[in-house]
Amino acid sequence: MTADPDLLDDLLRLAAAGGAEIDVASDPSAARARYSGAPLVLIGADQTAACLRARLPRRPRVIVVGRDEAVASAWDISQLLGAEHVAVLPTAEPWVVDQFTGRPAAAATARTIAVIGGRGGAGASILSAGLATTAVRAGHRTLLVDADPLGGGLDLALGWEEVDGLRWRALAGADGRVDPPTLISSLPRRGDLVLLSFDREELLGIPAEAMAATLDAARRGRDVIVADLPRQLDDAAVLTLQAADRTLLVVPAELRAAASAVRIAATVAPHCDNLAVVVRGPAPGRLRAREIAQALGLPLAGTLRPEPAMCQAMERGTAPTTDGKGPLAELCLRLIEDLMRTAGSQAAA
Repeated sequence: MTADPDLLDDLLRLAAAGGAEIDVASDPSAARARYSGAPLVLIGADQTAACLRARLPRRPRVIVVGRDEAVASAWDISQLLGAEHVAVLPTAEPWVVDQFTGRPAAAATARTIAVIGGRGGAGASILSAGLATTAVRAGHRTLLVDADPLGGGLDLALGWEEVDGLRWRALAGADGRVDPPTLISSLPRRGDLVLLSFDREELLGIPAEAMAATLDAARRGRDVIVADLPRQLDDAAVLTLQAADRTLLVVPAELRAAASAVRIAATVAPHCDNLAVVVRGPAPGRLRAREIAQALGLPLAGTLRPEPAMCQAMERGTAPTTDGKGPLAELCLRLIEDLMRTAGSQAAA
């Protein structure tokens, strides 16, 4: 349903690619007789206000579609119409073709691993970046989420500060009203690694709605989600912990760090079912990793030895575990393999 000739040309082309026969209506009056019985309805952004005035009945499988400048004003009306999605062209064209073919949406199969530091500077961001890079090297489509507004920035950890794409500020302004294919394709990416991080402007926090939209989009379009979370939990962090298949608490092998991590673990544990600790050296007081895990009452997921060469490479813009060598790369590979093995076991069950 559209009176926009350019949009109609686009939709006719996409329908042909999907092998669908379509009926065209220029306004709600022309569409009313066929509206309820059609298997799929696409409403052009130019007709959303008219549809609202016409009081068309609510029905499943309604999509509002348009280009960036037209769709911007249609978000709120789309919700009132009961539209399930808002598709922004040309970004969402492949997804719209899938709707015309009748193919169901991909199952939510992505596995999520959350990482949180036991204290400031524990190394959670380095582990998060290493896990994401390793997951891609293992052949998994991956989203790396920087959810710590007071962290140094995962774009810097990857050497991606100049890579174009949306940051949290733009997504937060949408209040979660973003269709999945548009969101994923709009973020900074290199190959199969996609990043959602902060810009250098002030952002007080991440709206829970924006995090929910991000996780939903990633579950549909990624294989692995890695989230770097803040120690001070906000609603977005709690939502991520609840969605995570595994959460890792990174703790330096120091007495004061272990004492701080006890408090963090007590805050995190109620929100996740699978919490484990990663202990990072060196150990100036000769504390053993298993002693720290026992003090926290958590299983030990792994240990990390110091890697000065890797830290020097990161200062020059090289992402951790890029070459697949070293203690961090070995630990990350094992953690990713365990994560995906669990996914395979659940699918078989």
